[in-house]
Amino acid sequence: MGASSDVPALRRGLAVLRLLASRPGPLSAAAVARELSLPRSTTYHLLAELAAAGFATHFPEERRYGLGVAAFELGSAYLRHDPLERLAGPVLRRLVDSAGRTAHLGVLHGAESLYLVREQPRQPTTIVSDVGVRLPAHLTASGRAVLGRLPAAQVRALFPGVASFVDRTGRGPADLPSLRRLLAAERRRGWSVEDGYVTAGFASVAAPVFDHGRRPIAAVTVTFRHDCAPECGETWPELAAEVGRSADELTSRIGGRS
Repeated sequence: MGASSDVPALRRGLAVLRLLASRPGPLSAAAVARELSLPRSTTYHLLAELAAAGFATHFPEERRYGLGVAAFELGSAYLRHDPLERLAGPVLRRLVDSAGRTAHLGVLHGAESLYLVREQPRQPTTIVSDVGVRLPAHLTASGRAVLGRLPAAQVRALFPGVASFVDRTGRGPADLPSLRRLLAAERRRGWSVEDGYVTAGFASVAAPVFDHGRRPIAAVTVTFRHDCAPECGETWPELAAEVGRSADELTSRIGGRS
């Protein structure tokens, strides 16, 4: 970089980009200046520089600014580098070392949980949740850890009817009211539990990972052997504390806020 005086200008430019990215449509320069408490002259200068570099687009008829193609290219490049998986790997390995159980990173993909990363202990147990596997989100601890932090309308859209509720073992929520009750209980507790909902004889504990806007984007999970009939209601608080610390660490590593 050049002079140290360039640093505040860079920070202001990044703040403008963040603001444009956070809104559903273009903003006027006056709105940007007001939101960021910037002088109008500074705001116009920043927007002009961002537009010249392709990071902002000027809509002259509307007198508004939105994100430019260069911002999209940056976002696409970020995704190509698999940042979430790369940052999660070391966190999950430490969790496996401390808990001695298989750990996963999962994301919500529609009404399913998609597993992106799996780390195993030295003596692994064969389980169904491998990398690339998709499972019904309402049954998995990782899926509900994310679902429980979504708006109610979004959960309803993902599970519009009884046909949306796949049954694998006879356990788990079978309709939207029972799912909502379970999500509310797990949200109050701080972590999600799955006891034989996916595969009989196995249980999981999961905690959510958040982005910079405090939106749930993934979940850290540990899976282990456990068999009880009928369902015993165990919640594994000590193990959940370890999982929660790992989820918080990953949230911090990706620049998120829990």
